[in-house]
Order: sequence, then C-alpha cells, then structure tokens
Amino acid sequence: MSGNKRGHRKDMARVNVVRIERSDEEAAWDRYVEEQPGATTYHLTAWRHVIANVFGHPTLYYMATDEQGDVRGILPLVYLNSRVFGKFLVSLPYFNYGGVIAESGEVRDALLAEAVCDAGALGASHLELRHVSGMELAWPKKEHKASMRLELPSRYEDLLKGFPPKLRSQIRRGEKEGMQVKVGEGDLIDDFYSVFSRNMRDLGTPVYGKNFFAEILRSFPKETKIAVVFLEEIPVAAGLVVGFRNTLEIPWASSDRRYARVAPNMLLYGSVLNYACEQGYRIFDFGRSTKDSGTYRFKQQWGAKPVQLEWHYWLRDGQPVPELNPQNPKFRFAIETWKQLPLPLTTLIGPRVSKYLP
Repeated sequence: MSGNKRGHRKDMARVNVVRIERSDEEAAWDRYVEEQPGATTYHLTAWRHVIANVFGHPTLYYMATDEQGDVRGILPLVYLNSRVFGKFLVSLPYFNYGGVIAESGEVRDALLAEAVCDAGALGASHLELRHVSGMELAWPKKEHKASMRLELPSRYEDLLKGFPPKLRSQIRRGEKEGMQVKVGEGDLIDDFYSVFSRNMRDLGTPVYGKNFFAEILRSFPKETKIAVVFLEEIPVAAGLVVGFRNTLEIPWASSDRRYARVAPNMLLYGSVLNYACEQGYRIFDFGRSTKDSGTYRFKQQWGAKPVQLEWHYWLRDGQPVPELNPQNPKFRFAIETWKQLPLPLTTLIGPRVSKYLP
C-alpha cells in the first residue's frame, strides 16, 4: 500500500494532496520537515522505512502542496491490521510523537480529509494522531500523557551542581560500586537488548525484536547511540538515545531489577545527560509518562518539566476512544501471565505481538 500513489485532488482551493511514493517526493518531504519548528525526527521519511522493513506495516504518507508545488503540510500514517486489536492508523506507532504538520487550517483539513477517506476505505476503527499541545483540532483527544523535558547547560558539572544531594549521591553510587558506562553504537546492541528484553518481560510487556533497534541504528548512524552500564562486565542498565536538532531523547531505557540496590539506572541517566551536554544538546527528553505515575516522579526528580501531549482521534461510527495500553483492565490477566513466562519464550514470541501494539 505504501507504494500506491494517491492522485492529486482539488476539493479545497489551492491545496493539492498526494500520497508520496517516489524518492524525490521523500526528499521534498524531508526538506520541509527540517524547516518546520514543530516537526520531530519521527516526521522524517527514514522512520517510514524502519517500520516497513521491521514490522511490514503499510504506510500512508500524505503531502500537501500549493499551486506553485511548494510543500505546505504533511501527515505520516502507519496502518496496523491485527486479528486481536483490529484495523487502525497511527501517526506514529511505537514513538511519542507524530501527527499533522500544516501551515494553515485549510492545509490541515485537506490532509485530514484524505486520511479519513482512506481510513474508511480500509475499514479502520480509528485514526490516532500524536501531537504536542497546541494543535487546534475538533476531534476527541486524550491528555493522559506528558513529555518530560529538562533544559541543559553547556557543562554537565553545572547541571550536577543543581541536583539535590540525594540524587548526586545516587549517581555516584554506581561508580563507587565499580560500575562502568560505555556509549557506542551497534557493538553494544546485544548488551542493550539483554537488559531491555528482561525488563520488558518483568513489566509484562511484549518486547520488540532486536532487529528493530538495529534498523534504527543503521538508518540514523549519526543521531543514535547506545549507553550501557556494566557491573563486572555484566550489562545492568541500558538506553538508546536519538538526537534531533537541539534535543536528545531517550525513548528506550531499562535496568535489571536484580541489581536495583546499586541503582544502575541512576548512573545510566547521569551518564547520558553528561553525553548530551558534551554533544551540545540543549534539551533532554526523558520520554512520555502518565501524570503522577512512578516514572513521572522519577523524571521529575532530575528537574524535568512536563509538556502536555494530546492524542487526537477520528472514530468510526461514534466508537469509544481506544485504550490499547497496559492500564486497560482487559489486559491485566495477560500482563500478569506474561511476567511469569521464561525470558527466552518472551523474546521469541514478543516481537510477533508488539508489532501490533502502537
């Protein structure tokens, strides 16, 4: 489906919408993303290929142009079709951000009209757009998540001085315990995945395949790094970071609960923040959290401030807003059962399930 071009339409004056398929269209799209202050790394077309190559999902990438052919807006969508969870479209699954980027309400509405038309033709139950607050859209929305962000100084030492004494002590504890941190690339993926897959099992969440992270590292060699904390050569905490403009984000971070007493996760975050300052980033994005949850408070102690996220929904035939998340009571039994499964089994079957969990 991602290779089928949508013909130009002129249902709205001066706005043409096309579903991109060619490399030159992707190049024009990416140039537009680089120019837009509200765009994120996940709006770049490389993520489209990561998702298609790893998960096999069709993608629908809509680009709006004016009468002169200049790009005025974009909307990336991924189509998920599962016998368990149904058919739906998301911008963008697996990540915190996505949604529509448009220079006017007219352009936005033209893009959304195309997406809704295709959603109906595909028999999708809903369409989900992941926005940061400020998008004026008359669709139902959820505001249950916030992105936790920390402004960074140019020197990590200055950041460290501003931390509470208890936090500084927790960061240094890892070093006193003999833990070491390595920041690298694909050579650390096995260490990262051993920690990540175990943590996902302990949370009762199906894990992504290792190939997902390998594809991200391959597609973004300059923007991505892996950080791993070792205790006597054993990986005990790890994270994968993604840079875009002046922001470094850590979408995936885990620690091994068996070593919680020596707080390897604190050394991990301290080391990644150090790396962010060294590389000249000015904002560190801890990722999304449910308000007042344990992870929310964990990120808050570092000085991170919440930025409201708004997820907007088109819903077929007045259906309720979907709840495909661990907080849904319908999944409680499955989550508790998953926690008890052997780790090799969860790493085998997890990727077959997680590809349908947005």
